[in-house]
Amino acid sequence: MKFFSYIKYFYFLFINWDAKIAWYMIRQEINGEKKYGINTTGADELHTLEEQGIDISHATIYMPVSYSLLEEIFDQLPATIHNPALPAGRHFLDMGSGKGRALCIAAHKGFNQVTGLDFSKALCTAATENLTKTKQQIPTFNFKVINNDAFYFEIPDDVDCIFFFNPFDEIIMSAVVNNIFTSLQSNPRKMNIIYVNPLHKELFLKAGFTETWHSKKMKYLEASILEIT
Repeated sequence: MKFFSYIKYFYFLFINWDAKIAWYMIRQEINGEKKYGINTTGADELHTLEEQGIDISHATIYMPVSYSLLEEIFDQLPATIHNPALPAGRHFLDMGSGKGRALCIAAHKGFNQVTGLDFSKALCTAATENLTKTKQQIPTFNFKVINNDAFYFEIPDDVDCIFFFNPFDEIIMSAVVNNIFTSLQSNPRKMNIIYVNPLHKELFLKAGFTETWHSKKMKYLEASILEIT
């Protein structure tokens, strides 16, 4: 079954990007899925949600971030962020969490609490299944997957690392930035934003975040870490 998922995903990448990226990503998928013991490969253009009458006009397709890029990003976070022995930096939020890949790796990197948010019920179910597998490997972490719209989501006051993989357009992202600052006003704290394919990064920069790390490889693999204290 996984073999056909890889083939299908390869052709998706080949058609939308090119053969070089497709081969690179598929190698990452095979190695990463085996390493972490989860099932997150694939792409979803969310047509089934549209058929159900759900507005997808502000959303982007589901695609997981490559394993190597995710691992590199987590290695760039401040040590206190993913050190489970310390009280800070222990609640990781993925907005547009898909099948839960970033959440699972966050748990492996030491976050004690991870929360996923996605407006696709099917993707939330898949994320829950993958996080359940991860919890069998790491019993000490806790997780929650919420089926909701990011526009209305109140950021928990203890979240201090938020992950985005270009999940929605500027309209929704502007609202999310406002929601983040509402949470920061309620409980002032240091916060890191991980933003992959950061098309609307300027919204965070204008709001007072500082970019502390940036990487761009093979033209399309781009990520930033932004911080506010």
